[in-house]
Amino acid sequence: MFLASRSDTTDTTTTATRKVQDETEEVNPRKLGLALQLDDGTRKSHSMAQNTAFVSGFFKGLANRESYGALLKSLYFVYDAMEKAMDESDEYRVQQLDLPALRRVTSLERDLEYFYGNNGDSAKSFLSNVQPSPATRTYVARIEQVAKSKPYLLIAHQYTRYLGDLFGGQMMGGMASSTLGLSNGEGTAFYEFDQIPNTQAFITKWYKLLNDLDLTEEQKQEIVDEANLVFDMNVGILQELEGSPIQAFVTLAINSFKARLGFA
Repeated sequence: MFLASRSDTTDTTTTATRKVQDETEEVNPRKLGLALQLDDGTRKSHSMAQNTAFVSGFFKGLANRESYGALLKSLYFVYDAMEKAMDESDEYRVQQLDLPALRRVTSLERDLEYFYGNNGDSAKSFLSNVQPSPATRTYVARIEQVAKSKPYLLIAHQYTRYLGDLFGGQMMGGMASSTLGLSNGEGTAFYEFDQIPNTQAFITKWYKLLNDLDLTEEQKQEIVDEANLVFDMNVGILQELEGSPIQAFVTLAINSFKARLGFA
């Protein structure tokens, strides 16, 4: 019988420890299952033109308060339809992903009341006299359609909107505040998730819930296809806005430069 040297023993112990750590370490859910399918399936299908259209459209929404207000109104109609559909649906897989901290209608109402509540009107009262834009009507109609025919496709709407809001919310809210001269979170409640102190941990939890859903491979592919359609419908809303993306970008750059110099 041979005894291992101290170095051999140390190496063996280190290897065993690493093996245990590797086995117990939780795998990033974004690298598995439907989460991976959605991330890959939506990323690969978006052309450079589509991505450029999305960014350009977002900057159009920051060009002035009128354009930003139009964006908020469209988003309100979309989220109102989506969250009503989730409330009314008995699709348990949609319910499992419907976490209260993600809901956006109340935040959008606060933003709309900030911009349009001069007469003390509530957002709902104000919006009762507002007609959704053509692209917004198309989007809302699609939500209502899938809610009735294939409610599990609402998962694609949850994924595209809520996770997009979480991933880019802080940055986009900051850009809106800087470009439009907003302060103290006024008019940007939509981009704030006060009930989510750790965004990355929350997203990881949501992806895990997504991967644990009982779905067939065919249903998963349908959800990926729907997510791509949702992206295109969001681009459609942004492209309707009348602001100048160049104006917004220049204003943002100037204000950011001033802030760095301590002038803002």
